[in-house]
Formats: sequence, C-alpha cells, structure tokens
Amino acid sequence: MAEQTDLTDDERRLAELGYKQELDRSWSGFSNFAISFSIISILAGCFTTFGQGFNNGGPIAISWGWPIVAALILVIGLTMSELVSAYPTSGGIYWWANKMGGPRAGFFTGWLNLIGLIAVTASVAYGCATFIDLTLSTWSESYASGYSLTRVFLIFVVVLVLAAALNIFSGHLMAVMNNVSVWWHVVGAALIIAILIIVPAQHQTFSYVFTERFNNSGYADGSTSSITYWLLIVPFGLLLTQYTITGYDASAHLSEETATASKAAAQGIWRSIFYSAIGGWILLLCFLFAVPNGADGKPDNAGVGGGGVAYIFVHAMDTKWATLILLISAVGQFFCTTACMTSSSRMTFAFSRDGAIPGSRLWATLTPARVPANAVMLVAVVSAIITLPALVEVNIGTEAEPLIVPTAFYAVVSVAVIGLYLAFLIPIWLRWRMGDAFEPGSWNNGQKYKWMNLVAVIEIAIISVYFILPFVPGGVPFTEDFDWKFVNYAPILTIGSLIVLGIWWQVSARHWFKGPKSTIDPVVVETFGE
Repeated sequence: MAEQTDLTDDERRLAELGYKQELDRSWSGFSNFAISFSIISILAGCFTTFGQGFNNGGPIAISWGWPIVAALILVIGLTMSELVSAYPTSGGIYWWANKMGGPRAGFFTGWLNLIGLIAVTASVAYGCATFIDLTLSTWSESYASGYSLTRVFLIFVVVLVLAAALNIFSGHLMAVMNNVSVWWHVVGAALIIAILIIVPAQHQTFSYVFTERFNNSGYADGSTSSITYWLLIVPFGLLLTQYTITGYDASAHLSEETATASKAAAQGIWRSIFYSAIGGWILLLCFLFAVPNGADGKPDNAGVGGGGVAYIFVHAMDTKWATLILLISAVGQFFCTTACMTSSSRMTFAFSRDGAIPGSRLWATLTPARVPANAVMLVAVVSAIITLPALVEVNIGTEAEPLIVPTAFYAVVSVAVIGLYLAFLIPIWLRWRMGDAFEPGSWNNGQKYKWMNLVAVIEIAIISVYFILPFVPGGVPFTEDFDWKFVNYAPILTIGSLIVLGIWWQVSARHWFKGPKSTIDPVVVETFGE
C-alpha cells in the first residue's frame, strides 16, 4: 500500500484515469498558461496571416472581425477548460471524446487533433522562416536580391531541426522557454505598439480603420457591397483570427507535466485566449493605423495587400525600426514553433501510448530525461513533408505587377484550423449531450454549458466549411482560370484523411482500438475508483 499513499494529488487523479506518472511533472500553472499563450502567439499569427484578413474584406475584417471571432473562440476555450479540469491527461481532446463517446469517437478525435497539431507546427515554422528571411532582407539589400522560395524553405527546415533539438534536450527546458516566451511576447508586442504609435510620420483615420472595406480576393470583380463580399470574402478574412487563436489545447496535452493540473490547465486554456485576444487586437489596430499612403496621398491598400505587414513597416518608418519589429516577431515565432512541437509530440506520445498510431511503441518511448524524443522527430519530419507545396510560386497578379500569394501556406493554415477545431467539436458536443450526467472537475461552467457548448459547436461547424473553399477564383474546379497551383488543398488533406480513417476504422481499427490503455497497476486503479 506504500505505493498508493506516496502518490501526490496529481498522481492520484492520474491513477484514477488509469495512468502512472511517466512524464516529468515539473511545470507550474504559469508554465502551463505560457505554452498555450506561446502557441497562440500574437507575434506569429497576427503577422503571418495579416494579409489574409487585409485582402479579404479590408480593415473591417480585422478591426471588427477580430473581437467578434475572438469572443466566440473564448466560449470554445471555456468549454474545453471544463473538460480538462475533469480529465487532466496528455491525451487531452481524444481522451475526453473516448470517455464520453466510446473508442470510435476517441479514434477520430485523436487523429483530427494530431493532424491539426502537426499542421500548426508546420505553418508556424514556415511563418517563422518567412519572417527570418524578411528580417535579413530588410537589413541587407544584397541578401534581399537573392530571394527565392527555396531559400525560405531551407530556413524552414533549419527552424524545424532547432525546435526539435531543443524539445529533445529536456522537457523542463521547454517549460523555462515558454516562461521566457510569455515575457518576450508581452514586452515585444508592447514595444512594437509603441514604435507604430510614435515613429510613423502619418497615421490613418479612425474612419479608415473601422469602416474601410475592399476586396483583393479576385472574387465578385472586387465588389464590396455584394452578398458574395459579406458571405464569402469577409469570412475568408476571419481566418486571421481563427488561425491565430488556436493551439490552446496545449494546456491539456501538458497537464500530466503540470502541478495542480485540474485547476491550472483549465485556467491555462481560457486565460491564454483572453489575454491573446486583447493584445492581438491592439497590435492589429496599430498595423492598420500605420498603413502608409501611396503617391496619390491615399492609403496604399494595393502595396500592403501584396507585401503584408512588412510593407507597412518598411514604408512607414526607417529601415532600422522596420528590421527591429520584424526581428521581434521572428524570435516570437521561433518560441511559438518550439511550443507547437512540444504540444504535438505530447499528443503523439499519448496517442501512441494507447496504440493508435502505426509504430506506436517507437513513438511512445521516452528518453532517460523523460522526453518523447522519437515523437518529436516524427512531428518535425511530417511537418516538413506536408509543407513541400510551398516551394511552388503562385502569382495571382500580372507579370508587370506580381502579387505572390503563399497559397500552400494558407492551405496548411486551413488544415490546422479545421483539424484542431473539428477535434474540439466532438468532445464539446458529447459533453453537451451528457448533460448533468457529466462529472465536472474543480473548474467548471455550471449550467452555462447548455448554451456555451452549442454556440461552440455551431461556430466550429461554420468555419470548417469556409476554410475548405478555394481562396482565389483560380482554385475553383471546372472553371476557365483553374490551375492546380491555386488550389486550397485543405479539403484534400482533411476530407481525404477522414475517408482513409473511416475505411481504416471499419476494416481494422474497430477490432483492436479500445481507447486509452491503463498503464498503472490495476489494484491502484481499483483503489481510486476507476
């Protein structure tokens, strides 16, 4: 009985859920919040997908779209906080689904979550590489002259290798890095905001920031008043918010490494969303106010649409200031990449621990430092492979005035959003269906779950449809302008994956996948009521 009485409260709760303490529980509540805050990373999403919002709807898609969508995401986060408080395991999302809906729900949720997490890791790493390249190009004209997508991709691979190496070295090191990352994001964002307020010689009006709208998508002949504009173009622009504020399920995946996880992981989810939503909105508004004027004295919407945030910095202020802002963002994005890889590898470890991934024994192996190193390397390699299409240059402008759009990057972003949010949807729906039969943890939403979970499910269902649609007219099949290089391959990956998973489940997996496997002495599990 000594083994039982020696358990801490966290280990006791984990034993009740069927697991022994294998990972190093050295993360504080702040570290748990920090990893989700780092993965959301306003220094990443707000910078890398700014052009998505700006070109699809204009300033209103950002100034109004961000707070509206962020509020809906907070509702999603609150529903997930309740779930992690009840079930604080590294399996997180898929474990909840299995507990409430059975092995089939757990199997599909786990794979959707894993696909989304790896896509997030890939997209953030590629965005980091892009901004490293932009920083060096802004600082050196000679470096800028040698630009190519191949160069960016090579930097992307280096970023993945470095992030993997840091993750393999020590799990505790990741906790320390994420603590540092929080302050880098807070101080860095504050410094960027101050620079954008003080340094530019001119700023746009409130009218421009909160009422200006335009359509650079190529759809509806540039219309900003048609039904297509409001029901298609502006929702495309909302990908900026939906993508930036995601990955907060990391607090759940790191719950087995967090002290007082039932409370700390729950707070880590909703607080990371709340503070990121406020900080990100302020940062984006500063971007919009700093939009430079063109030669005609009017806002240079075309220049910003083609060049993104870097165009704003370079044309609104001195090169040194622009380089500083880009450097702050690039470092923040590297922190974000390492955090994404931590979360992805823990999910890979947990899912492999339960035998759901081919080669599970290899991916569930821990190093002497209690780190799933093989899972880390798997995430890095797959991230590189799914981003290979980013080597294809896509110009939706003209030869005289090119507008290079990273269609492949936005496709990976869409895969991340769809995979993660569909994985969130399943346990959120199952919890709503359980009603009062659900046994909440120390942190819960009370009776508010009745409307909150429904709002969360509806929001996720809607955005999942939008983000598999072609972002530009050239990506619409069976049209005159169709070309494969314009295709948003998110539906190919997500729907294709679901079809493969469905066949796999029906033919094989349903016979052997029975959900989470207990890793603790059955006597101990029985003692703690499982």
